[in-house]
Amino acid sequence: MLIIRLFALTALPLLLAATCQPADRVPGLPPALKLKPLYGTWLHSQEEDRGDTLVYRPNTYNFPPSRGRTGFAIGPGGRFTQYDIAPTDGLQGQAGTWTQRAGNRLRIQLSSENATAYELEIVRLEGKKLYLRRLEMAK
Repeated sequence: MLIIRLFALTALPLLLAATCQPADRVPGLPPALKLKPLYGTWLHSQEEDRGDTLVYRPNTYNFPPSRGRTGFAIGPGGRFTQYDIAPTDGLQGQAGTWTQRAGNRLRIQLSSENATAYELEIVRLEGKKLYLRRLEMAK
């Protein structure tokens, strides 16, 4: 009887620990991919796009010359900034928020009045290369 009690006392915590998942994991992606590696500023590497899959790299990447690059920044606590090409060819930031959605998606809501929410489907993250699909949401 003592052996059964000892087994129950040691097996239950191990079972619970094995089934717990970190809160910062992006659902639908491999367990090793967590949300934290997505934090930072990402710029569009349009030269590497394939079909509807968009490629982004960190803003520190040595990009080839371009007539401008759009991008975004993802931060903890739902912070999001979308970067568009400004009239003077620089970048113009627009604040917003992100929230996790079902599967491997982030819902993006920009703070301007006329901005329509959209979703970013995270296809994969390979090292410092982020593959996304942008999904427009129904109005």
